[in-house]
Amino acid sequence: MTVRTTHVPAPPRPPVRRLGVAGGTALCAGAVLGPGVLALPALAADAAGPASVLAWVVLLVTSVPVAVSFAALGARFPDGGGVATFVHRAAGPRAAAVVGWWFYGAVPLGVVSAALIGGQYVAGAMGWGDAGATAVGALVVAASFAANCGGLHLSGRVQLLLVGLLVAVLLGATLAAAPEVRAAHFTPFMPHGWGSVGSAAAVLFFAFAGWEAASHLSGEFADPARDLPRVTACTLAVVSVLYLGLAVTTIGALGPAAAGTDTPLTELLARSTGTVARPVAAAVALFLTFGTVNTYLAGASRLGAALGRDGAAPRRLAAGGGPGQVPRYSLAVLAVACAAVGTAVTLGAADLDRLMRATSACLASVTLAGLLSALALLPRRTLLWWSAAASALLTTAVLAFAGTLLLIPAALAVAARGFVAYAGRRRAG
Repeated sequence: MTVRTTHVPAPPRPPVRRLGVAGGTALCAGAVLGPGVLALPALAADAAGPASVLAWVVLLVTSVPVAVSFAALGARFPDGGGVATFVHRAAGPRAAAVVGWWFYGAVPLGVVSAALIGGQYVAGAMGWGDAGATAVGALVVAASFAANCGGLHLSGRVQLLLVGLLVAVLLGATLAAAPEVRAAHFTPFMPHGWGSVGSAAAVLFFAFAGWEAASHLSGEFADPARDLPRVTACTLAVVSVLYLGLAVTTIGALGPAAAGTDTPLTELLARSTGTVARPVAAAVALFLTFGTVNTYLAGASRLGAALGRDGAAPRRLAAGGGPGQVPRYSLAVLAVACAAVGTAVTLGAADLDRLMRATSACLASVTLAGLLSALALLPRRTLLWWSAAASALLTTAVLAFAGTLLLIPAALAVAARGFVAYAGRRRAG
């Protein structure tokens, strides 16, 4: 009797999905856009009046070489570490630890800012006042922490849906308010002098701090050298149209009232939809806020775990940082920091403008570190190198307008260097 052995081939393994230009553009645009843009036009108008449009233009021009430099670095060094990877290559692990602390320290400020924006839109729709806005913001933060502690995160498709929703609302508000734009609303153009443009840029940097996202995604592209420049160009086009359109229509349609509202998007939508604009804008702001806060906390908690793993932060933070685990110690640190920031807001020691400026100071420091790394890693004396140098100078100028808020990234840098030195001595001992 002959026994035949039949070889059954193993089923083919599904190919690893890679980001394309469309998906990469959606993710990068989502990193740059966020709930901050729902409040920033009014904050910038309050700082500089119609001249705030200049601040938007300056930051858009500055962000072009920033985005292109980070894309070039991501193509050369594809890695999920992003700016921290570039700084590590250019200046070593101690400088990379400082950048990590800047990110980690900025998150509680940015989370409370984003939650407060959503709270203002909901409170404005319900007529609850400042106390109601703070309460709604606190609920958003608490719900996001609860979701992260349970290991629940929004899927990539849901995030893309939220990005699409934000783009649609911003574009719809701009088009709805365009017929209401009046030339008279742009005079006097610079009521507070040239310095006010720098002050507006200092708070607007909150809306331009996501360009390094493409570098974090560099390892997900099938061909980073080919796809990253295309994604960067598409993202720049989308963001430029939305930001400039929103800036011009906020000033041109609302006039002096733009500086006095907490919910500029609601006011723009009301020009065409009437009273229904308030609940619609509130619902959109609440969804966007929760999605952004949830994502910030998910990423920051893992950043804290990575810092603990690498010896740049207390080792206990590394617990739960593995795949499929929940970094609860890192989340606990973030919860305490968010509670401290929220308490300052409740007591009147800080408001939304102050929080967003503080967040911008930390994120601008990260951007500057990335640009300085680009000067060390990119080919010298090329057009890209010179444009990165120019952006580094402009970013430094924006940081100068942060004033005393620069003490926050300075303190974080001192703490990071001090901890790394202390940890090094313990290991040597």
